[in-house]
Amino acid sequence: MTTATLAPTVALPRWQGTGTASQITILTGRSLRAVVSDPKLVIFSVLQPLIMLLLFSQVFSGMANTASFPAGVTYINYLMPAILVTTGIGAALQSGIGLVSDMKNGVLARFRSLPISPGSVLVARSLSDLVRTALQLVILLVAAVVLFDFSPAGGLLGVLPAFLLALAVSWALSWIFLAVGAWVRNAESMQTIGFLAMFPLMFASSAFVPVDGLPAWLRAVATVNPLTYAVDASRNLALDLPVGNGVMAALAASAGLMAVGMVAAVRGFRRPLTA
Repeated sequence: MTTATLAPTVALPRWQGTGTASQITILTGRSLRAVVSDPKLVIFSVLQPLIMLLLFSQVFSGMANTASFPAGVTYINYLMPAILVTTGIGAALQSGIGLVSDMKNGVLARFRSLPISPGSVLVARSLSDLVRTALQLVILLVAAVVLFDFSPAGGLLGVLPAFLLALAVSWALSWIFLAVGAWVRNAESMQTIGFLAMFPLMFASSAFVPVDGLPAWLRAVATVNPLTYAVDASRNLALDLPVGNGVMAALAASAGLMAVGMVAAVRGFRRPLTA
């Protein structure tokens, strides 16, 4: 009786997945396709800042006639740079809500079974939302020029850096909201926390009225509000006014928030989904 000779078992190399850059590219494309495939989301994300622009430009337009208002500046030119920044904040909140939604619908559970870096998932989410925010702000600027006669003294060379500054602030805050979403993991709680943070930041600032026109206690809050620095820097760029160190201060604050948000988001993301 002949005994068959068994071939030695060869251990196949374990698949380690693609590189980090490829992971981020693929996951960013996946998130962008999800946005494009939902027309309602695209429409509402564009309509919301347009409605804000319409309402605030009419409600607060009388501020242009007050002594504390910059001389020779129309209210729409004063308001629009602030709308860019505040719209970016609202878009940043959607990053956290989108992350929570992916946790609930099982997408992240599937990602965890693959050799994908947690950081890649979070970076891809932030980049896809940054692209969406950029398109949102471009549409908003076009509408402001066509419908509201937005024509700041700084022209395109002033509006472009103001636009980029708004994107930088939005990207930094998206990491804060990603961190909140990674730890809270509840869409309702995420929205509540986001709105509680947004409204004091927006209204206790120089976004809609000059700080000098606020009551004393609110003026003190607005003076230390980080949003005031971002809005003032964006506004001065658009209006061709002296900027000073406003842009650097806004970028430094954004970088600090982004660093804190990244660390907290990755740690929260790595927790078991049932935690």
